[in-house]
Amino acid sequence: MQFISPRTDFAFKRIFGSENSKKTCISFLNAILDFKGTEKEIVDLEILNPWNAPKIKGLKDTYLDVKVKTTQEKYIIIEMQVLNVDCFKQRVLYNAAKAYANQIGSGSDYNALIPVIALTIVDFDLIEETENYISSFHLKEKVENFEYSQDFELVFLELPKFKKTLSELKTHKDKWIYFLKEVDDLSTIPETYKEDNTFDDAFYVAEKVHISKEDFELLEGQSMFIADQKNALTKAKREGVEEGIRLRNIEIAKNLLAKNIDISIIQISTGLTEEEIEELMSLCKTSM
Repeated sequence: MQFISPRTDFAFKRIFGSENSKKTCISFLNAILDFKGTEKEIVDLEILNPWNAPKIKGLKDTYLDVKVKTTQEKYIIIEMQVLNVDCFKQRVLYNAAKAYANQIGSGSDYNALIPVIALTIVDFDLIEETENYISSFHLKEKVENFEYSQDFELVFLELPKFKKTLSELKTHKDKWIYFLKEVDDLSTIPETYKEDNTFDDAFYVAEKVHISKEDFELLEGQSMFIADQKNALTKAKREGVEEGIRLRNIEIAKNLLAKNIDISIIQISTGLTEEEIEELMSLCKTSM
């Protein structure tokens, strides 16, 4: 058996946001959002933007999220993000605020507003202040920490921070997170997932054999785009680090030249070539 990775917008929405994904989406949200008490758990929902295969290949053109409305009168926005792009936190906040504000028009009754939960799953470390893989944010008073309102909540699931192995999975939350992170590396459905039928549909939809050739090509196009972008980010970071080291070594060389240190010693200390050091000597003399 071969499975697609849910860590692309395309595949994620296929699994959790299609017209037949209601059961899967309910189980996933109840597990990740950790609702307490049966009266607060999601028992039914409406997927507001059912998945349709995009016509254009590439991540930018197939950007997808899942929006649902629960019977408990909550809007939930679910987004899968694999690239740590600039201003990502601001984008999450903006999208959540927009979903809240767009519920009513000008002059409408504010009582019509219902709570919004923005659930963001990321395939990179985002919240530096904690090692917890799930973080939840509310509007609270700064000093006494009491809640202003329950109408606005940001929830982040950071997949790299989840370290549990297959044998350590106990709860539905564990199993759903492991599914998101590892399913494309599995060759069969693990026994721990066969204990109930909660995950049956997710594994079925994720299995490559059930994906049409056209949809698989779209998925491959997005996966290639993501890989290219990750490689570009890695290269930019590496070049940035290398340039930073080079500039630091140039400053060290300048300081050593000012102290009349022998060129051979400066080469050993900085890794600069003899030609580069002599050029620095010329520049230093010119600027004096």
